Amino acid sequence: MSAAAGKPSRSASAIIASTTSGCHLLKIDGYSHTKGVPTGERIKSRSFTLGGHRWYIAYHPNGSGQQYADCISLFLVLDENVTTAVKAQHKFSVADELTDQAPSLASQAVHNHNSQQRWGNAMFMKRADLEKSAHLKDDSFTIRCDILVIMDYRAEDLPEDTPPTFVSVAPSDLHQHLGDLLKTEKGADVVFQVDGHTFAAHRCVLAARSPVFSAELFGGMKEGNTAGAVRIDEMEAEVFKALLWFVYTDSLLVTEEEDEDVICQLLLVAADRYGMERLKSICEEKLCKFINAATIATILTLAEQHHCDGLKKACSRFLGFPANLRALLDSDGFDHLSRSCPSVAQNLVYSALVWWD
Repeated sequence: MSAAAGKPSRSASAIIASTTSGCHLLKIDGYSHTKGVPTGERIKSRSFTLGGHRWYIAYHPNGSGQQYADCISLFLVLDENVTTAVKAQHKFSVADELTDQAPSLASQAVHNHNSQQRWGNAMFMKRADLEKSAHLKDDSFTIRCDILVIMDYRAEDLPEDTPPTFVSVAPSDLHQHLGDLLKTEKGADVVFQVDGHTFAAHRCVLAARSPVFSAELFGGMKEGNTAGAVRIDEMEAEVFKALLWFVYTDSLLVTEEEDEDVICQLLLVAADRYGMERLKSICEEKLCKFINAATIATILTLAEQHHCDGLKKACSRFLGFPANLRALLDSDGFDHLSRSCPSVAQNLVYSALVWWD
């Protein structure tokens, strides 16, 4: 018998969980005032949507029961009626202002969420520990809730020649190491002055990520020296901090939801200034979701000035509805658009005349 004929056959398949994930930030502003809520009573967050489902967070500043009276209790609640339970994992943490890295949820239990059923942590944190920590600033702190929703399970065949797995390779953690390098400032060799704040960084990392930084720090446009600080004008400190974080980690900083559209606009300008096309595209994609009657003038101006074709198309689609175009033409924002981008404003007026003639 030949070797080929005697070789045992082998097949392989896999069961794959289809998932979607995200996070919600809940800022407790005026923490000391919430301590007046009796033990067992909750304060509800606004509803938010993640994984195709609507949720809210139940915040118990004095615990969800007498046995937890010295703790803060947190629960995730499904805020919709469902006929089939929603399978999900979640984790509460105190938000770190310098990281947008999602924690691993692999060790978190999968819970079946039914309507108004709560799952969470009755002993999330002792109030005494929070009050002594650096997380509580100006009587405020921010809770981060990461959620992974399991949509369905499916089975797939794997190629017949799929070899058995003997080694499990961990996912890349380069972004975490570089993020730590930025936070600790270890080995930093350049300092930036931005809007009254200073930021230490590493020339080689910046040059590798941005052609403009490369030219400024190593090329003919070289600014400053290793001993002096590089001054960055016309940029807010928070925006430059977010820019640096992306340089080192390829991810965005966590921001408060009410500020996200403004930060995205400013960060897009900074990304264009430093030739960081991926960051620019990310900001452009996010801003497409913030287009409405109140923001259209500003976002359209931004898209035109910074050559954001995709964002301009999203604006055009929004203005394709006559009611939206009329609202823009009647707004104060149209005056700003006319001054900044007169040709765009003229085209919009022409479109309006055609529609309403």
